[in-house]
Amino acid sequence: MAMQYNRIFNFSAGPSMLPVPVLERCRDEMLNYRGSGMSVMEMSHRSKVFDEIAVNAQRLLREVMGISDHYKVLFMQGGASLQFAAIPLNLRKNGRADYIRTGNFSTIASKEASKYLKVNIAATTEDSNFDHIPAQEELALDPQADYVHICMNNTIYGSRFSYIPETGAVPLAADLSSCILSEPIDVSKFGLIYAGVQKNIAPAGMAVVIIREDLLREPAPDLPIMLDYKLMADKDSMYNTPNCWCIYVTGLVLEYIRSIGGVEEMARRNKKKADLLYGFLDESAFYIAGARPDCRSMMNVIFRTDSPDLDAKFVAGAAERGLLTLKGHRVLGGMRASIYNNMPYGGVELLVDYMRAFEKENG
Repeated sequence: MAMQYNRIFNFSAGPSMLPVPVLERCRDEMLNYRGSGMSVMEMSHRSKVFDEIAVNAQRLLREVMGISDHYKVLFMQGGASLQFAAIPLNLRKNGRADYIRTGNFSTIASKEASKYLKVNIAATTEDSNFDHIPAQEELALDPQADYVHICMNNTIYGSRFSYIPETGAVPLAADLSSCILSEPIDVSKFGLIYAGVQKNIAPAGMAVVIIREDLLREPAPDLPIMLDYKLMADKDSMYNTPNCWCIYVTGLVLEYIRSIGGVEEMARRNKKKADLLYGFLDESAFYIAGARPDCRSMMNVIFRTDSPDLDAKFVAGAAERGLLTLKGHRVLGGMRASIYNNMPYGGVELLVDYMRAFEKENG
Protein backbone atom coordinates (compact mmCIF):
# COMPACT_ATOMS: atom_id res chain seq x y z
CA MET A 1 0.00 0.00 0.00
CA ALA A 2 2.82 2.44 0.87
CA MET A 3 4.43 2.11 -2.56
CA GLN A 4 1.14 3.07 -4.19
CA TYR A 5 1.29 6.65 -5.51
CA ASN A 6 5.12 6.23 -5.46
CA ARG A 7 5.11 6.62 -1.66
CA ILE A 8 8.11 5.67 0.44
CA PHE A 9 8.28 4.07 3.90
CA ASN A 10 8.80 6.91 6.35
CA PHE A 11 10.45 5.78 9.59
CA SER A 12 10.49 9.31 11.02
CA ALA A 13 9.94 9.80 14.76
CA GLY A 14 7.36 12.40 13.79
CA PRO A 15 5.54 13.60 11.83
CA SER A 16 4.89 10.08 10.68
CA MET A 17 2.92 8.13 8.14
CA LEU A 18 -0.86 8.44 7.94
CA PRO A 19 -3.17 5.68 6.67
CA VAL A 20 -3.53 5.85 2.90
CA PRO A 21 -7.36 5.52 3.13
CA VAL A 22 -7.37 8.61 5.37
CA LEU A 23 -5.22 10.58 2.93
CA GLU A 24 -7.56 9.54 0.13
CA ARG A 25 -10.54 10.83 2.13
CA CYS A 26 -8.72 14.11 2.71
CA ARG A 27 -8.06 14.38 -1.02
CA ASP A 28 -11.62 13.59 -2.00
CA GLU A 29 -13.12 16.05 0.50
CA MET A 30 -10.51 18.78 0.04
CA LEU A 31 -12.37 21.13 -2.29
CA ASN A 32 -15.94 20.45 -1.21
CA TYR A 33 -16.45 18.84 2.18
CA ARG A 34 -19.67 16.83 2.02
CA GLY A 35 -21.59 19.33 -0.07
CA SER A 36 -20.59 22.37 1.99
CA GLY A 37 -18.95 24.00 -1.01
CA MET A 38 -15.69 24.57 0.85
CA SER A 39 -12.71 22.83 2.41
CA VAL A 40 -12.51 22.13 6.14
CA MET A 41 -9.54 24.51 6.11
CA GLU A 42 -11.84 27.33 4.98
CA MET A 43 -14.91 26.91 7.16
CA SER A 44 -15.70 28.70 10.40
CA HIS A 45 -15.01 26.76 13.57
CA ARG A 46 -18.36 28.16 14.80
CA SER A 47 -20.29 26.64 11.91
CA LYS A 48 -22.67 23.73 12.34
CA VAL A 49 -20.66 21.70 9.84
CA PHE A 50 -17.41 22.02 11.76
CA ASP A 51 -19.13 21.57 15.10
CA GLU A 52 -20.24 18.14 13.88
CA ILE A 53 -16.64 17.34 12.88
CA ALA A 54 -15.28 18.30 16.31
CA VAL A 55 -18.02 16.49 18.24
CA ASN A 56 -17.48 13.38 16.13
CA ALA A 57 -13.71 13.40 16.70
CA GLN A 58 -14.16 13.64 20.47
CA ARG A 59 -16.86 10.94 20.46
CA LEU A 60 -14.64 8.57 18.48
CA LEU A 61 -11.65 9.15 20.76
CA ARG A 62 -13.81 8.32 23.78
CA GLU A 63 -15.11 5.20 22.07
CA VAL A 64 -11.76 3.91 20.81
CA MET A 65 -9.87 4.58 24.06
CA GLY A 66 -12.71 3.76 26.46
CA ILE A 67 -12.74 7.22 28.07
CA SER A 68 -15.48 7.62 30.67
CA ASP A 69 -17.65 10.66 31.27
CA HIS A 70 -15.49 11.48 34.32
CA TYR A 71 -12.89 12.85 31.91
CA LYS A 72 -12.82 15.84 29.59
CA VAL A 73 -11.20 15.60 26.16
CA LEU A 74 -9.43 18.77 24.99
CA PHE A 75 -7.94 19.64 21.61
CA MET A 76 -5.14 22.05 22.50
CA GLN A 77 -3.12 24.34 20.26
CA GLY A 78 0.55 23.49 19.78
CA GLY A 79 2.18 20.17 20.55
CA ALA A 80 2.90 18.13 23.64
CA SER A 81 5.84 20.33 24.65
CA LEU A 82 3.45 23.19 25.42
CA GLN A 83 1.84 20.94 28.02
CA PHE A 84 5.15 20.81 29.91
CA ALA A 85 4.18 24.24 31.28
CA ALA A 86 0.41 23.81 31.18
CA ILE A 87 0.42 20.77 33.47
CA PRO A 88 2.16 22.34 36.50
CA LEU A 89 0.28 25.60 36.01
CA ASN A 90 -3.07 23.78 36.04
CA LEU A 91 -2.41 21.04 38.59
CA ARG A 92 -0.32 22.81 41.23
CA LYS A 93 -1.92 22.88 44.64
CA ASN A 94 0.77 22.15 47.23
CA GLY A 95 3.47 23.48 44.90
CA ARG A 96 5.38 20.20 44.43
CA ALA A 97 5.40 17.39 41.88
CA ASP A 98 7.19 14.11 41.21
CA TYR A 99 8.89 13.52 37.87
CA ILE A 100 10.32 10.23 36.64
CA ARG A 101 13.13 10.89 34.19
CA THR A 102 13.43 8.13 31.61
CA GLY A 103 14.59 10.08 28.56
CA ASN A 104 14.98 13.42 26.86
CA PHE A 105 11.39 14.63 26.92
CA SER A 106 10.64 13.66 30.51
CA THR A 107 13.82 15.52 31.48
CA ILE A 108 12.75 18.63 29.56
CA ALA A 109 9.28 18.40 31.10
CA SER A 110 10.74 18.29 34.62
CA LYS A 111 12.96 21.30 33.95
CA GLU A 112 10.03 23.29 32.59
CA ALA A 113 7.87 22.37 35.58
CA SER A 114 10.60 23.53 37.98
CA LYS A 115 9.84 27.10 36.89
CA TYR A 116 6.42 26.85 38.52
CA LEU A 117 6.76 24.44 41.46
CA LYS A 118 9.24 22.29 43.37
CA VAL A 119 10.19 19.21 41.38
CA ASN A 120 11.23 15.96 43.02
CA ILE A 121 13.02 13.54 40.70
CA ALA A 122 11.38 10.37 41.95
CA ALA A 123 13.62 8.19 39.77
CA THR A 124 15.99 8.54 36.84
CA THR A 125 17.80 6.13 34.54
CA GLU A 126 20.20 8.73 33.19
CA ASP A 127 23.24 6.89 34.62
CA SER A 128 22.59 4.00 32.21
CA ASN A 129 21.87 6.35 29.29
CA PHE A 130 18.12 5.86 29.70
CA ASP A 131 18.25 2.25 28.50
CA HIS A 132 15.52 1.02 30.84
CA ILE A 133 12.53 2.00 32.97
CA PRO A 134 12.77 2.04 36.78
CA ALA A 135 10.71 -0.55 38.64
CA GLN A 136 7.84 0.45 40.90
CA GLU A 137 9.92 -0.20 44.03
CA GLU A 138 12.59 2.23 42.80
CA LEU A 139 10.20 5.19 42.72
CA ALA A 140 10.73 7.64 45.60
CA LEU A 141 7.25 9.18 45.48
CA ASP A 142 6.04 12.09 47.58
CA PRO A 143 2.53 11.42 48.97
CA GLN A 144 1.95 15.20 49.14
CA ALA A 145 2.86 15.82 45.50
CA ASP A 146 0.31 17.51 43.28
CA TYR A 147 0.92 14.88 40.61
CA VAL A 148 3.41 12.32 39.29
CA HIS A 149 4.63 12.79 35.72
CA ILE A 150 5.90 10.08 33.37
CA CYS A 151 6.62 9.70 29.66
CA MET A 152 5.18 6.32 28.70
CA ASN A 153 7.32 5.80 25.59
CA ASN A 154 10.71 7.28 24.80
CA THR A 155 11.25 8.08 21.16
CA ILE A 156 14.98 8.77 21.39
CA TYR A 157 16.17 5.88 23.58
CA GLY A 158 13.58 3.30 22.54
CA SER A 159 12.25 2.32 25.96
CA ARG A 160 8.73 2.27 27.39
CA PHE A 161 6.80 1.71 30.59
CA SER A 162 5.40 -1.82 30.46
CA TYR A 163 3.45 -1.09 33.64
CA ILE A 164 1.43 1.84 34.97
CA PRO A 165 3.01 3.20 38.17
CA GLU A 166 0.95 3.02 41.33
CA THR A 167 0.76 6.53 42.77
CA GLY A 168 -1.92 6.17 45.43
CA ALA A 169 -4.10 9.26 45.79
CA VAL A 170 -1.67 11.38 43.76
CA PRO A 171 -2.82 11.88 40.13
CA LEU A 172 -0.66 10.33 37.42
CA ALA A 173 0.04 12.61 34.44
CA ALA A 174 1.44 10.84 31.39
CA ASP A 175 2.90 11.88 28.06
CA LEU A 176 1.62 9.36 25.49
CA SER A 177 2.73 11.29 22.41
CA SER A 178 4.57 8.40 20.79
CA CYS A 179 2.35 5.52 21.91
CA ILE A 180 -1.23 6.75 22.10
CA LEU A 181 -3.68 4.40 20.32
CA SER A 182 -0.92 1.81 19.82
CA GLU A 183 -2.36 -0.58 22.41
CA PRO A 184 -5.22 -0.60 24.94
CA ILE A 185 -4.69 1.35 28.16
CA ASP A 186 -6.83 1.79 31.26
CA VAL A 187 -7.54 5.51 31.20
CA SER A 188 -8.99 5.34 34.73
CA LYS A 189 -5.45 4.79 36.08
CA PHE A 190 -4.48 8.32 35.03
CA GLY A 191 -5.40 11.77 36.21
CA LEU A 192 -4.23 13.30 32.97
CA ILE A 193 -3.04 12.00 29.60
CA TYR A 194 -1.60 14.19 26.88
CA ALA A 195 -0.18 13.54 23.45
CA GLY A 196 1.09 15.45 20.46
CA VAL A 197 -0.92 14.13 17.52
CA GLN A 198 1.85 13.96 14.89
CA LYS A 199 2.93 10.38 15.51
CA ASN A 200 -0.18 8.19 15.72
CA ILE A 201 -3.15 10.48 15.12
CA ALA A 202 -2.88 13.43 12.74
CA PRO A 203 -0.57 16.10 11.24
CA ALA A 204 1.54 18.21 13.58
CA GLY A 205 0.13 21.24 15.38
CA MET A 206 -2.20 19.96 18.10
CA ALA A 207 -2.16 18.07 21.37
CA VAL A 208 -4.90 15.91 22.84
CA VAL A 209 -5.41 16.30 26.59
CA ILE A 210 -7.57 13.86 28.56
CA ILE A 211 -8.11 15.17 32.09
CA ARG A 212 -10.16 13.88 35.01
CA GLU A 213 -12.92 16.34 35.85
CA ASP A 214 -11.93 16.77 39.50
CA LEU A 215 -8.56 18.14 38.39
CA LEU A 216 -10.17 21.08 36.59
CA ARG A 217 -9.82 24.07 38.90
CA GLU A 218 -10.33 27.79 38.82
CA PRO A 219 -7.22 29.26 37.21
CA ALA A 220 -4.41 30.92 39.11
CA PRO A 221 -3.89 34.59 38.21
CA ASP A 222 -0.68 33.83 36.28
CA LEU A 223 -2.17 31.02 34.16
CA PRO A 224 -2.21 32.06 30.48
CA ILE A 225 -5.68 31.85 28.97
CA MET A 226 -4.60 29.50 26.20
CA LEU A 227 -3.20 27.01 28.73
CA ASP A 228 -6.28 27.03 30.97
CA TYR A 229 -7.68 23.48 30.95
CA LYS A 230 -10.90 24.45 32.73
CA LEU A 231 -11.60 27.23 30.27
CA MET A 232 -10.93 24.93 27.33
CA ALA A 233 -13.18 22.26 28.84
CA ASP A 234 -15.98 24.77 29.46
CA LYS A 235 -15.69 25.98 25.86
CA ASP A 236 -15.37 22.49 24.30
CA SER A 237 -11.89 23.45 23.01
CA MET A 238 -13.47 26.32 21.05
CA TYR A 239 -12.39 29.31 23.13
CA ASN A 240 -10.58 30.54 20.03
CA THR A 241 -10.07 29.14 16.53
CA PRO A 242 -8.64 25.63 17.01
CA ASN A 243 -6.53 23.64 14.59
CA CYS A 244 -9.54 22.68 12.49
CA TRP A 245 -7.61 20.54 10.01
CA CYS A 246 -5.97 18.46 12.77
CA ILE A 247 -9.32 17.85 14.44
CA TYR A 248 -10.80 16.77 11.10
CA VAL A 249 -7.94 14.34 10.34
CA THR A 250 -8.09 13.05 13.91
CA GLY A 251 -11.69 12.02 13.33
CA LEU A 252 -10.79 10.26 10.07
CA VAL A 253 -7.92 8.35 11.68
CA LEU A 254 -10.13 7.27 14.57
CA GLU A 255 -12.77 6.06 12.10
CA TYR A 256 -10.04 4.07 10.36
CA ILE A 257 -8.84 2.51 13.63
CA ARG A 258 -12.38 1.53 14.53
CA SER A 259 -12.92 0.02 11.08
CA ILE A 260 -9.95 -2.35 11.37
CA GLY A 261 -10.95 -3.65 14.80
CA GLY A 262 -9.98 -0.91 17.20
CA VAL A 263 -6.92 -0.46 19.39
CA GLU A 264 -6.82 -4.21 20.11
CA GLU A 265 -6.18 -4.95 16.44
CA MET A 266 -3.72 -2.09 16.21
CA ALA A 267 -1.79 -3.57 19.15
CA ARG A 268 -1.67 -6.97 17.43
CA ARG A 269 -0.24 -5.39 14.28
CA ASN A 270 2.27 -3.32 16.22
CA LYS A 271 3.50 -6.32 18.20
CA LYS A 272 3.94 -8.30 14.98
CA LYS A 273 6.08 -5.53 13.46
CA ALA A 274 8.16 -5.07 16.62
CA ASP A 275 8.68 -8.82 17.05
CA LEU A 276 9.99 -9.09 13.48
CA LEU A 277 12.50 -6.27 13.91
CA TYR A 278 13.67 -7.12 17.42
CA GLY A 279 13.82 -10.81 16.51
CA PHE A 280 16.30 -10.04 13.75
CA LEU A 281 18.34 -7.71 15.97
CA ASP A 282 18.61 -10.35 18.69
CA GLU A 283 19.88 -12.91 16.19
CA SER A 284 22.44 -10.53 14.67
CA ALA A 285 26.02 -10.19 15.89
CA PHE A 286 26.48 -7.15 13.65
CA TYR A 287 23.85 -4.76 15.00
CA ILE A 288 23.62 -3.53 18.59
CA ALA A 289 20.11 -2.95 19.95
CA GLY A 290 19.34 -0.03 22.27
CA ALA A 291 17.01 -0.47 25.22
CA ARG A 292 16.97 -3.47 27.53
CA PRO A 293 14.72 -6.28 26.27
CA ASP A 294 12.22 -5.95 29.15
CA CYS A 295 11.68 -2.25 28.41
CA ARG A 296 11.71 -2.14 24.62
CA SER A 297 9.41 0.24 22.82
CA MET A 298 7.00 -1.14 20.21
CA MET A 299 7.08 2.23 18.46
CA ASN A 300 10.74 3.31 18.30
CA VAL A 301 13.41 0.68 17.68
CA ILE A 302 16.97 1.86 18.35
CA PHE A 303 20.03 0.10 16.92
CA ARG A 304 23.53 0.77 15.57
CA THR A 305 26.65 -0.87 14.24
CA ASP A 306 30.02 -0.53 15.95
CA SER A 307 31.06 2.23 13.53
CA PRO A 308 29.56 5.71 12.95
CA ASP A 309 30.81 5.50 9.36
CA LEU A 310 28.90 2.25 8.82
CA ASP A 311 25.83 3.82 10.42
CA ALA A 312 25.98 6.69 7.93
CA LYS A 313 26.44 4.25 5.05
CA PHE A 314 23.45 2.24 6.28
CA VAL A 315 21.18 5.28 6.41
CA ALA A 316 22.22 6.43 2.94
CA GLY A 317 21.68 2.97 1.44
CA ALA A 318 18.29 2.66 3.09
CA ALA A 319 17.16 5.99 1.58
CA GLU A 320 18.10 4.73 -1.88
CA ARG A 321 15.67 1.86 -1.29
CA GLY A 322 12.77 4.06 -0.21
CA LEU A 323 13.36 3.49 3.53
CA LEU A 324 13.64 7.05 4.81
CA THR A 325 14.46 8.90 8.03
CA LEU A 326 16.33 6.10 9.76
CA LYS A 327 19.09 8.30 11.17
CA GLY A 328 19.13 8.20 14.97
CA HIS A 329 18.54 11.27 17.12
CA ARG A 330 21.53 13.59 17.38
CA VAL A 331 22.03 12.91 21.10
CA LEU A 332 22.38 9.15 20.53
CA GLY A 333 23.46 8.54 16.93
CA GLY A 334 23.04 5.19 15.23
CA MET A 335 19.67 4.35 13.71
CA ARG A 336 16.07 4.67 14.79
CA ALA A 337 13.17 2.91 13.10
CA SER A 338 9.90 4.47 14.22
CA ILE A 339 7.24 1.91 13.40
CA TYR A 340 4.13 3.73 14.53
CA ASN A 341 0.58 2.59 13.92
CA ASN A 342 0.56 3.46 10.25
CA MET A 343 3.86 1.86 9.25
CA PRO A 344 2.80 -1.22 7.25
CA TYR A 345 4.22 -4.63 8.11
CA GLY A 346 5.65 -4.70 4.59
CA GLY A 347 7.79 -1.67 5.38
CA VAL A 348 9.38 -3.48 8.33
CA GLU A 349 9.90 -6.58 6.17
CA LEU A 350 11.79 -4.51 3.61
CA LEU A 351 13.85 -2.90 6.37
CA VAL A 352 14.84 -6.28 7.82
CA ASP A 353 15.71 -7.58 4.34
CA TYR A 354 17.96 -4.56 3.82
CA MET A 355 19.54 -4.96 7.27
CA ARG A 356 20.33 -8.57 6.47
CA ALA A 357 21.88 -7.69 3.12
CA PHE A 358 23.87 -4.80 4.63
CA GLU A 359 25.24 -7.08 7.34
CA LYS A 360 26.30 -9.67 4.77
CA GLU A 361 28.09 -7.00 2.73
CA ASN A 362 29.75 -5.15 5.61
CA GLY A 363 29.98 -7.62 8.47
